[in-house]
Amino acid sequence: MATMSEKRAAKREEKRIEREEAEAGFRLNQIKPATNAIFNVMFAILSFICVFPFFFVLMISISSEQSLRTNGYALIPSEFSLSAYEFLWNERGMILQSLLVSVGVTVLGTIIGVVLTTTMGYVLSRPQFKLRGFLQWVVFIPMIFTGGMVANYVVIANLLHMDDTIWCLVLPLAVSSWNVTISKTFFRQTIPDSIIESAKIDGATQLTIFARIVVPISKPVFATVALFLTFGYWNDWLQAALYINKDSLIGLQPLLNRMMGQLDYLANNPTAGLSLQQYRAQMPSESVRMAIATVIVIPIACAYPFFQKYFISGLTVGAVKG
Repeated sequence: MATMSEKRAAKREEKRIEREEAEAGFRLNQIKPATNAIFNVMFAILSFICVFPFFFVLMISISSEQSLRTNGYALIPSEFSLSAYEFLWNERGMILQSLLVSVGVTVLGTIIGVVLTTTMGYVLSRPQFKLRGFLQWVVFIPMIFTGGMVANYVVIANLLHMDDTIWCLVLPLAVSSWNVTISKTFFRQTIPDSIIESAKIDGATQLTIFARIVVPISKPVFATVALFLTFGYWNDWLQAALYINKDSLIGLQPLLNRMMGQLDYLANNPTAGLSLQQYRAQMPSESVRMAIATVIVIPIACAYPFFQKYFISGLTVGAVKG
């Protein structure tokens, strides 16, 4: 009986020590109320800085043209009007066409970019790959030095003859050294060599290993690269400015850029059955710029929450569970 009592007492003592250690660790990691309040204020300020420009643009887009001429840009317009959005609705044929081009380029470019970037990053993450050192320099050098805009134009337009095609909007942005480096680092730190070796012993090819083993446990890096590519394609206007002359291949961002630089672009393409003079007189130029900017921002803002959980997973990869 004495031995059983001693064992029970020892177990109770171990549990007490474990509980005290857990409480001590909790107190050590606990944020003080004052620090927590400071963090909340900082995040509130950062959130305001991010949201305020969009809200300001939205307010300008629903301001009347007379209010903008009289008072300029204002956070609370003196006179509200939906004339800018009515104008865009009248031009819905051109806006919808540009929207479809932007969506098509973004989806196609993101798929191609994710496949190329992640496969290249996976290959560079394997120490057994013989050309690993050479290809790492091939990836690293463009991150520091580039051939410049003239060299890019000569290659894409004169050598590959991709100007005025959808491929000049897709391929130049598909792979970047930064995204390849992110993928390589993730695969190197997350995919153990023992798993790869075990699959090889079972007779799996490299393509099978990547598709059935690497891809299912690498969703965070796929989502991260996909989000970077989506933002890049959706916000890009330079490729269209350099290589596209066909109106049928103009996306939303190039359309906005043309409107910002030359308001006559819309006036010279009337589709409402009006004369050119009437069309120019009815066009709410300032508010239309902000309205189309709002239309451009909304789709990409709605897409971001779908990637958020994978970012959270990416932050916790490698964490030690308590």
